[in-house]
Amino acid sequence: MSAGFRNGARLEDRYFTPAEVEMHNAPEDCWVSWLGYVYDLTPLVEEHKGEPLLAPILKNAGKDISHWFDRKTGDLKSQINPLTECLTPYTPEGPFLHVPPPVPFSDWSSTMDTGSAVPWWQNKHKYCIGRLSQKTRKIRIINTLTRDEHVLEVASEEKLSAIQERYLAYNSHAKGYMWKRLGQLLDMSRTLEENSITDESPYFEQVGIDEEDWLPAVHLYFSDDLTVA
Repeated sequence: MSAGFRNGARLEDRYFTPAEVEMHNAPEDCWVSWLGYVYDLTPLVEEHKGEPLLAPILKNAGKDISHWFDRKTGDLKSQINPLTECLTPYTPEGPFLHVPPPVPFSDWSSTMDTGSAVPWWQNKHKYCIGRLSQKTRKIRIINTLTRDEHVLEVASEEKLSAIQERYLAYNSHAKGYMWKRLGQLLDMSRTLEENSITDESPYFEQVGIDEEDWLPAVHLYFSDDLTVA
């Protein structure tokens, strides 16, 4: 399946941290992640509001549900039902929306409660909003003009331009600044690692140093070119 686009960005290029996913843990704001991707299931919950089969999904809002899925096929795990000896989906937290019944019957079909032949976990185009970071990092961003300093937790896989987008929440003119590390202009099309800002947290952990005291700093220098702001 193609990566697709959402809000002008390729889904393959948009990353979320586990902490960001965890914040969306309510029926009216329901995100989950599985197998490395993040999904916004809020429209699904709204569409089926009040249905008991939503319970396992709502219970796991803001969480990772990769254990529901087969990593090779990307589909739900399956098991042999001990009563029917039929192959059925594995639902350890109870049946949920679009899962076929354990005992097949002639008038049930996948379109019965979906309106289409695609169950929600296979509808990546509709619900997927980006990728889940496999490793997050913290960096200090220091504005040399205002002297403001912020610590951001970011996805190690994302480019500096994406980190810049995150920083807009703190400074709406973030794109009007030059981003530098130790005096060197950073390439916004590259990741922190690709800009030689290495992740030293494994070393700090090994020697017993609190990495919070040694977070790498990125300095912002105001540019008088207002066309980039």
